Amino acid sequence: MHELALSRAIVDAALRHADGRPITTVHVRLGALRQAVPESLAFYFDVAAADAGCAGARLELEPVPALLRCPACGREWDPEPPPLAAHPPAPPPAVVVVAGMRGEVRPLRGDPAGVPRFGCPDCGAGGRAVAGEELEVAWIEVEDPGLPEPPDHRDRQPSPERSA
Repeated sequence: MHELALSRAIVDAALRHADGRPITTVHVRLGALRQAVPESLAFYFDVAAADAGCAGARLELEPVPALLRCPACGREWDPEPPPLAAHPPAPPPAVVVVAGMRGEVRPLRGDPAGVPRFGCPDCGAGGRAVAGEELEVAWIEVEDPGLPEPPDHRDRQPSPERSA
């Protein structure tokens, strides 16, 4: 639910820079390591925008992929887990749970599918984020009340050349 707080911060930043003009679009760069669910962020952005008086403003999210660098050897890698298709299918369980489902914490062994890799694949040192931690308002689009309204062409009569 921290997406609501993030959305409010995004709206506040956009309002500060809009200089009182109506906001139409807020473009945000969102890093993969930011731990924000894009769909939730978009939902709460609509709530925060309506509460702040800029209802109807659109949120555009630009995903920024993660990239880590090893400070020891300089290797760079994407911590995203490998696709599940690269791993053999799990064998069927030898036991079927019929009741209980008690929680248990076990250490991870090997390279399990679905787990990001934050240690260097070459030397094992801890990686440092080079990209993917972004959450920034890149730019906003606002209406300019000083510009004339665009012409409304719905009431325009067709030209004789087009009506033939």
